Formats: sequence, structure tokens, C-alpha cells
Amino acid sequence: MTSDGILQILLYFAVIAAMTKPVGAFLAKVYDGERTFLHPVLRPVERLIYRLGGVRETENQRWTQYAGSLVAFSLVSFLFVYAFERLQGLLPLNPQHFGAAQVSPDLAFNTAVSFLTNTNWQSYSGESTFSYLVQMAALAVQNFVSGAAGVAVAIAMARGFARQQAHSIGNFWVDLTRGVLYVFLPLSLLGALVLCSQGVIQNFHAYEQVKTVEGGTQVIPQGPVASQEAIKMVGTNGGGFFNANSAHPYENPTPVTNFVQIVMIFLIPAGLTYTFGRMVGDTRQGWALFAAMSILFLAGVFVAYPAEQAGNPILAKLGIETAPTNMQPGGNMEGKEVRFGIASSALFAVITTDASCGAVNSMHDSFTPLGGLVPLFNIQLGEVVFGGTGAGLYGMLLFAILAVFIAGLMVGRTPEYIGKKIEQKEVKMAMLALISTAASVLVFAGISAVVHFSKGGYFNPPGPAMANLGNGGPHGFSELLYAYSSAAGNNGSAFASINTNTPWFNLSLGFGMLIGRFLFIIPLLAAAGSLAAKKRVPATSGTFPTHGGLFTGLLIGTVIIVGALTFFPALALGPIVEHFLMHEGRLFSALLTGAWS
Repeated sequence: MTSDGILQILLYFAVIAAMTKPVGAFLAKVYDGERTFLHPVLRPVERLIYRLGGVRETENQRWTQYAGSLVAFSLVSFLFVYAFERLQGLLPLNPQHFGAAQVSPDLAFNTAVSFLTNTNWQSYSGESTFSYLVQMAALAVQNFVSGAAGVAVAIAMARGFARQQAHSIGNFWVDLTRGVLYVFLPLSLLGALVLCSQGVIQNFHAYEQVKTVEGGTQVIPQGPVASQEAIKMVGTNGGGFFNANSAHPYENPTPVTNFVQIVMIFLIPAGLTYTFGRMVGDTRQGWALFAAMSILFLAGVFVAYPAEQAGNPILAKLGIETAPTNMQPGGNMEGKEVRFGIASSALFAVITTDASCGAVNSMHDSFTPLGGLVPLFNIQLGEVVFGGTGAGLYGMLLFAILAVFIAGLMVGRTPEYIGKKIEQKEVKMAMLALISTAASVLVFAGISAVVHFSKGGYFNPPGPAMANLGNGGPHGFSELLYAYSSAAGNNGSAFASINTNTPWFNLSLGFGMLIGRFLFIIPLLAAAGSLAAKKRVPATSGTFPTHGGLFTGLLIGTVIIVGALTFFPALALGPIVEHFLMHEGRLFSALLTGAWS
């Protein structure tokens, strides 16, 4: 590691820590319906939306109604995006004349599911697949509302702890509207202007064809990029306008835009920890969650960064330049942009997989085994290390329920968290959420590792799913495991050497995204409803305090142990064994024929 790289990491963390309280306080006011500095302008718009939508602002919903509203909204969103994709050839703002030929039914399904679940997985190249209208009216709109829906669920979960003997956890439509109107739109507008000032493009021009220095021709894509880039980061969506995502100079041209983008990713997830503390009446509870997230974040960065800085020892042993026998000269720059370097690339990779954000400024497939293990394990932890907009908070609260349950078992007391007794229903719902997502990853990855499609039928061409991997050996398995982890974790990043634009992958990854979103959220809403109906019990001398270092340590241990016990066998077959083989000088050729080389 270098001193400059460490300074970048610490500066970034200091900015996030400094912004957590003001952002969290603002979010608490928005979702409590209190007046903010934006109300003079946006409050009339909010009232108009309720009037047009037939929403009664003061009406609260039971958890079943809240969950039903979320599912209904998501279904309409799916149909809306799917229709836009399949009909784009008939719609305006399509200077490249893209049509249904660019989007097969299975790809349209995968993409619609991906954006409604806030996953933003892309089995396609954006600049050669979708028109400007589809990018804006379908995909970018989903970036706003899917992110706002995630925050709404986190707020509903916080109300479960904050309310007493209540039968409601809020109103989904009100929470969704306030999130979009007061949070995501202003932040995205400001972010887009900053990005434009640094060179991120925003236009409706047709693609440009230019002459290269060598005398050939090259097509330069255009489009409304800055507006989508801003909400992609603020909403922790990650779906890039271009295939190269935030490694593309039109999306992320300078180190300044790179820093702005990673701040945007953590801004709302970090702020929500303070929001939670405000809502439950004890900000120390929020800071305890923030501390646990911060320790896990810094641990991930300081494993990935040194691994990438050390590089591949095989290259050092081959005598490339002069270096210590265990160091690659200059570190591992494969798959990274020179304008960002190793430190910023490793930091970006950890941030985007701590959050449920699929944005990348380097190719994770080119990371060293340990460097790639960190992003993969981050996702498999449930993306609770700050996490996505809302997803990080409600995911960490799930682990908090498990942590106090474990503590209760150890001391023989009924577990409590923030004055609420954690009983059978809450623990069952937490375990259902964890088991559903883990099963989705492991079952789909296992099937894909062995499935072989017969000749004929829908799944043509025949052959194994593994034939779509770009690498052999354990790295090839890591590509496969990462894809299904990213889908179930609603992340969207990838070990991009894998080709997932096939019917099998489009459909199985799509179902993995749905499981990861709704079989995680619905049990948590059920737990929130149960908690809201309970009385808050007063603290006694025997109450386990959940705002200090002991609880923070227990929470971190619970997150890591549950993740490790669930996924260690699979990780041992992928990045862990690859790391040891790399140090033995073992190489693997590309996977070209469907058989591991």
C-alpha cells in the first residue's frame, strides 16, 4: 500500500462520517412529515400527487397492506419497463433505430426485473441495445422509485421499533412519494450538474462516426448520461448507460467525478443509521449500527487494497522488471483505469459491493483472488455494510435481531432490542429472509455448474451453462458464483467475463433477483408489524445494552459468522483455492469448450 492510497481511503471515510448526521436528520424530518427547507417548493407538488393518485396522506397501513402495496407497485413497474423495451422501435428518441431485435423476451424479462428490484444487472451493452427514451423513461425512472421503495421499507422497519401497541407501520405510497420528491430528485439534480461540470455528457445527439489516428472509423456513443449517472449512484442502482459503466470516460471522466460518485453511493445508507436512531429516540443506537458498518467497510478495503497493490506473484517470479519475489511491479493494474489507479479502484469495488450498487470503475474479473474475494463476500453478507438505499439498514436490523437472540441464549434471558422483546416470530422471519437469499445463490449456482441443455427447444445452442464462462478452473467458478450472489444480493456488478445473455442465465438470474428482493423484504415487514404491536419494556439492570462496543462487536461477529458458515464451502472452491494455486504458480487457460482446462 502507498501513503497516498491510504490517505484517499481515510479522506473518503471522513467525508462520509461528517455527512451522516446532517443527512440522517434531514431524512428523519422528511419521513416524519416535518417541514424542511424544500417544503415551500415541493409541498404543493406532494399534495397534488396524493390528490391525483387517490392517496390519503394520514391513513396508515398494516404490514400486510404495506407489503401488498409494494408488490402491486413492483408488478406495474415490471409491466411498464417490459413494454417499453419490447416496443422501443415504435417510440421516439431513438436516433440509432433500435428495435425489438436488440431485446429478446428473456433479456427484456431479466432487465425489467433487474431494475424494479434495484439490482440493475445488465446482460447487455446499453449503448447498442436501448434507445434514449427507454434509458430515461423506463430504466432511469425505476432507478428513482426502486431506490425510494427500499428506503420506505427501512423506514417502516424503524417504525416497528419506534411505535408501541400500534397496528400500522406507515403508508407505502406516502413514503415512496416523499423519498422520490424530497430526497432522490434534489440530490440527483445536484449530482448531475456537478458531473456535467466535469465532462459527463448529457445530450440527445445521434452517435458520431469519427476517423481514428490509424485511419479507421469508430462510432462514439452519445446520450443523456449525466442524469442517469447521478441517480444510479444516489439510489445505489449501478446500471450504467454504457457497457463499461463507470470505467467509461463519458460516465466517469476524472478523479473528481470518481470521488463524487463514491460519496453519492454511501450518502443515504450512512445517513439512514442516524435516521434510525432519531426515530427510536436514542441516536446511540444508530451510531452503533454505523460503527459496525464502518469496521466491516474498512476491513474489506484494507484486505482488497494490499492484495491489488501486491499483484500477481507469478509475474514477479517470471522476472518481469525487478521486484521482490512476492510482488508484481507496480501492482495489479489489469482491468483498471490509469486515471484512477489501484487505490481508487479497490476502494470503489469495496464500496459498490458494500452497497447494493452495481457500478464499477474497474473489472472485478481482473482482480487478484483475494481482491475479488472481498467484493464477492461483501455481497454474500447481505450487503449490510452501509448497503443500498434502505437495504443496508433493514438488512443490518435483521442481523441485530439475530445478535440479541444469540446474546439472550447465552445469558438465559428473553432477548430485547430497543425495548422490544425479540420473540419467536421475529427470529423466524429473520431466518426466512437469510435462508431464502442464500438458497437462491447456492441452488442456482449449483444447477448452472452441472446443467446440460439437450439439442432443440428454447435453450439453444445445446451445451453446458459453464460454456459461457470466460475462464477455467476456480476463477471460472468464481464468475458463476459472483453472478448469482449479485442477483440475490440485488447488487448488479459482475465478474464480467461471463456471458449471461442466454435464456438460462436471463431467466434464472431474474428469478434470483425476485427472491433476493421480495423474500427478504416481506418477512422483514412482517417482523416490523409484529414489533410495532408490542409494548416497549423498560430497561433493567439485566438488559443487554445495544448501543456500546460489546453489542457492536457481537453484531459484527454475527454478520461474519453467518456469512462464512453459509458460503465458505463455495468460496473455498473459488477465490480461496485460486489464491493458494496462484502462489504455487498454477495458471488456467480460458474456458473455450465447456471443459475446465
